[in-house]
Amino acid sequence: MTRLETINEFLGQKRIAVVGVSRNQKDFSRALFRDLRKRGYDAVPVNPGAAEVEGLRCYSSVREISPPVDAALLMLPKKAAVEATRDCTQAGVKRVWFYGVGTGGADREALEICEKNGAAAVAGHCPFMFLPNPGPHRIHAWVLKLFGKYPK
Repeated sequence: MTRLETINEFLGQKRIAVVGVSRNQKDFSRALFRDLRKRGYDAVPVNPGAAEVEGLRCYSSVREISPPVDAALLMLPKKAAVEATRDCTQAGVKRVWFYGVGTGGADREALEICEKNGAAAVAGHCPFMFLPNPGPHRIHAWVLKLFGKYPK
């Protein structure tokens, strides 16, 4: 289970790659991307199928980003997360968040890549519920606490 300390360290970073941010403006990944930007994060979009997201240059890989990012939020299916994790660790990223329910997009191989390369991993969860003033996402945190699944 992911520790709350690891989540807080991730969210303490200011320059974060959002890998898998959608080209669709109405997609959840775009809402999260916009919210991170509004909160003062220097969120950097990564999607090889997009040239630009929210008026910002969109990168094909984390290794292309300059200056480099401090962390990466992967909003990808498990099968794509392994290659994205390799990309992140090759770029020197030391904090990777696998977005989603349960362990999210983290599979055993992706987590092993993080461990081997000294990168802290957040496996699962939605960043919204750990940010200040989470709005309706506070309900997700409450449910996790109710069932003993909230990180400690």
